[in-house]
Amino acid sequence: MQEKHGKRRILDTGIRELTIMGQGIGLALRGLRPIAEIQYLDYLLYGLQPLSDDVCTTHFRTAGQQSCPLIVRTRGHRLEGIWHSGSPMGMIINALRGMYICVPRNMTQAVGMYNTLLQSNDPGLIIECLNGYRLKEKLPSNLLAYTVPLGVPEIVNQGTDVTIVTYGSTLRIVQEAVETLTKQNISCEVIDVQTLLPFDINHSIVISLQKTNRILFVDEDVPGGAAAYMFNKVMEEQGGYKYLDVAPRTLTAQAHRPSYGSDGDYFSKPNTEDVISVVKEMMAE
Repeated sequence: MQEKHGKRRILDTGIRELTIMGQGIGLALRGLRPIAEIQYLDYLLYGLQPLSDDVCTTHFRTAGQQSCPLIVRTRGHRLEGIWHSGSPMGMIINALRGMYICVPRNMTQAVGMYNTLLQSNDPGLIIECLNGYRLKEKLPSNLLAYTVPLGVPEIVNQGTDVTIVTYGSTLRIVQEAVETLTKQNISCEVIDVQTLLPFDINHSIVISLQKTNRILFVDEDVPGGAAAYMFNKVMEEQGGYKYLDVAPRTLTAQAHRPSYGSDGDYFSKPNTEDVISVVKEMMAE
């Protein structure tokens, strides 16, 4: 990429997230459209302060006279290792009000979100999921023009018995579980929220709930994190409680940093068997 676009547009940075964010802010305030990369999602913590204090507030505190269209690219979830596999989504949602928070399930969706953000004048964070990198996807013929609307969930599997709301890497886990549940005559509607900020601006999730009367929120943040945020949005703001036949549920990671190795990933975070078990409990309630 550097050979194609030149050293002034594609460049390495020091391994310091705070500096990388500062460079990105400076470029954005000077009219450029920088994409600043943080290698893994866990390391966003070290660049969080200028994103929260400066990037998220620029448009608001200048009464719309100045914007900071910085795009931050990172990746995470389902990686093995205690400092590389965190999913601090609750922290991100609550610290970065004022940025788009995009959680694509695959790289095609990620491209569409980059294209959408590049056409806007707003800052955004795109969290690519590590278990999506090796998926074989159908390449859009209009790759450079392909866009994904932000704040609009997508139904990736139609169903009538239970609505499962998720995003990013856990969507793959849910899809594996749905294959088994389908064979047991349990019909699951799977919704990919696509963005956490904004969240379901057209209230399409509650429409699904009106059909199924059961809902499960799945993600791999700690308890009380992003799943609780989605729960609040649908149950309280969208009035989803009115359509419940059984208690709504959340399925999250354990209340600790992920443990080491494959076993750590499996037991620290929601797995296929967990999803199957919770859905069957809901169907039996």
